[in-house]
Amino acid sequence: MQLFYNPNINETTENFSFDKEESKHIIKVLRKKDSDILYVTNGLGYLFKTEITLASDNKCTVKIISFEKSAPSKFHLHLAVAPTKMNDRFEWFLEKATEIGIHEITPIICDRSERKVINNERFDKIILAAMKQSNELFLPKLNEAISFKEFVKQKQEGLNFIAHCEETNKKTLKSVLKPSKNITLLIGPEGDFTEKEIELALDTNYIPVSLGNTRLRTETAAIVACHSVVFVNEE
Repeated sequence: MQLFYNPNINETTENFSFDKEESKHIIKVLRKKDSDILYVTNGLGYLFKTEITLASDNKCTVKIISFEKSAPSKFHLHLAVAPTKMNDRFEWFLEKATEIGIHEITPIICDRSERKVINNERFDKIILAAMKQSNELFLPKLNEAISFKEFVKQKQEGLNFIAHCEETNKKTLKSVLKPSKNITLLIGPEGDFTEKEIELALDTNYIPVSLGNTRLRTETAAIVACHSVVFVNEE
């Protein structure tokens, strides 16, 4: 199934048109024509079966034939990850985490962060493309970048973890994960969190965890954490 996206449709929508860029892709590249069937999601768990009524590369119009709604996840995975120095590494994380099944992402700016400015518009496009490629019906939420200190002050529902490389008393992530729980997990930058940042997280009830016996890159650690949480919640 090839999946398309339109954020503005819902259960009451009868007809809608794709924007010019998507219309051109559908008609010129995919060579779709009148009466062809397209599957569309709004990123909120809905799958709409539609039929092309106007095969225009400027304004491809469809009518909704039927729809179904997927049940929401019994857990919520929120990764707060420091942007990497090399932008493509963070983009790789966004793509793969979306394919695996992440729900929410917050870029956090830490004391040792080498990248402090990010392009949310580009990141949103990467997440959207990964959602469509993997036939996922829920679009992960990408938050604006925020400082580490401000993030840990915010109340996060469920279990809160911080993964770091300091030689302190830590449990393995797999030993503390529980199914059907909301999870927030902090992943630091190249060079790891500072001792002060770790102390601040612990003071705000974050639980220190290890992701394994080897030292992982930021984006690798984030993917390991993402897969671990999703794996525990698989039925």
